[in-house]
This record gives sequence, structure tokens and C-alpha cells, in this order.
Amino acid sequence: MIDVQNLTKYYADHIAIENLTFHVAKGEILGFLGPNGAGKSTTMRILTGFIPPSAGTAAIDGFDVMKNSLEARRRVGYLPETTPLYTDLTVRSYLRYMATLRGVPRKNLKSRVDDVMTKCRVEDVANTIIGKLSKGYRQRVGLAQALVHDPPVLILDEPTAGLDPRQNNETRRLIRSLAGDHTIILSSHILPEVSQTCQRVVIINEGRLVAEDTPEGLTNRLRSSDRLLVHVRGPVDEVAGLLGAMPNVLAVIPDQAEAGRFLVDTAPDSDPREEIAAEIVRRGWGLRELRPVGMSLEEIFLKLTTEEAPLEAAEAAA
Repeated sequence: MIDVQNLTKYYADHIAIENLTFHVAKGEILGFLGPNGAGKSTTMRILTGFIPPSAGTAAIDGFDVMKNSLEARRRVGYLPETTPLYTDLTVRSYLRYMATLRGVPRKNLKSRVDDVMTKCRVEDVANTIIGKLSKGYRQRVGLAQALVHDPPVLILDEPTAGLDPRQNNETRRLIRSLAGDHTIILSSHILPEVSQTCQRVVIINEGRLVAEDTPEGLTNRLRSSDRLLVHVRGPVDEVAGLLGAMPNVLAVIPDQAEAGRFLVDTAPDSDPREEIAAEIVRRGWGLRELRPVGMSLEEIFLKLTTEEAPLEAAEAAA
């Protein structure tokens, strides 16, 4: 549904993105990650037809964003980081206006506006002036305008920025509910949100692709050890000593927030869980939790964007 091939963009002598290639399948939610200045916004502006690339191609539903710009843009709903709202209009009149601009037939205007207001949970403020709305409601109205023409592709730049936890959860649920009917690129700095919402992630750094996979796939490709979470009711120092002396255990990291919890790094594919459990039980301690844990998306992100080595080098070291 979205196909990016060798996309490159220069601003004078500065290269914003370089030979960027990735694909997003129909109905998929893709997390698009990178540090500030990595080229995320540039890429999204090219995909939405706001700026041209210096080289390479990008296509939406088979339509080149430059050669068939109007057809490509008809298939995209875009929510930029700063929500584009007319604050002197009511929610209903604004969405009706945006639907008209995007070519929704007059006979379908009311049903489309009503539908997106219901989906985005803004029907209770339909007749309220946008300038009087809270940040959370404004963000939902912005998402409604991206959906109002029922596009197959949604490009969302920081869709939960500035929302409180309840609003964040509501927006996250809405985005997940749109998968399948819509193909979504979601850019966010809230990494747990991406891991909970997105099926796959693309990470860019300094304008170049450094990773493209599921979060689980990235964990498997980057890890240099397996990791267990062990929670034991027993003498903390003795538990740590036991864990550190177990075969194939490489490191034991105490959880500073709760006594008796440890992260235990083990040699790849060794899986000493049965031996650990047997020793803990034999000593009469209480085994409260023993399970494998993967790298968090935050750990993956930091590893790929703060090291000079590309992913291939990280894989070779794993």
C-alpha cells in the first residue's frame, strides 16, 4: 500500500534522508521512529505530497506521489504534529468543510461527518467552537479530519502529543481499531505506545534506515544474551549469589525498585529456568516469578540510534 524506494532529500548541502527504502502492507500499522532531526517529518511530508524528493520514489496505493500527486493525495489522511484546525468554526462545520475540500459527494457529507465524529468521540461537542475545546478534544478533531474522506492510508505524526493518560489510551484504541480498513504510519516519541499499537517498526537515524522489523524480531536480532526476570522471596544477597553462580548466567542485575527482583542475563539459547527454579525451591525460598523478557523498544531504539555501527554489525556481534 505504501512503497518507498531509495528516497533521498537534500536541503541545500544538508541531506535530510538518504536512500530510504521500506514498504507498508495493506491494513498494517507501522511505527516510524527516529531521534529529532532523523528525517521522519521530511519523509512524511514527501509521502503526503507537501515537498518533492531529490531522488527516489514513493507511491501510495500504486500512485507515485510526484507523477500522480492528486491521486496519491486523495488516498491519504494526514495528521501533522501541529493539528490543522480553524478555531472559529464549530466541530461539525469544520469537518463538513474538510470533507468538501477532499471531494466527499454532497449526498454523503452528513453521514461521513457523523461517522467520524462518532469514531473519534467528538459527537458531544459537534456544535462547539473549536477554539473553546480542550487539547484532547482538538487532537481528536484533528484525527477526524484525517479520516473524513475515508482514505485507505493514514499518516499520523505524534497523534497523542500533549494528551493525558486517559485521552492517550482512548486515541490508541481508536488507532488500533482502524487497522485492516486503513494502512497507518504512526510517528511517536512515546515508545511504549508504539510497541502496544504497531505491528512493525521502521527506525531511521541521520536520514538512513537502521532497522525494519517487528519489535520481537529486532530483539532477536540485536540481543547478545537472553534475559530472565526472577522474583524470589528470600535473603536478597544469597539469592543474588546463587543466581550469579548458576551455569550460563552472564550477569545478575538487581531491581532497585523492589527487593528480590532480578534481571538475569544468560547465554543465548541456554534457558536455565528449570535449574534456577529447582535450586530456589531446594533452599526453601519462595519463587514468585520466573519468565523470559525481551529488550524493550526503548532499549532497541537507543542501541540503534546512539551507536555508530549499523544493524548488520550489531547482528554480527549478537
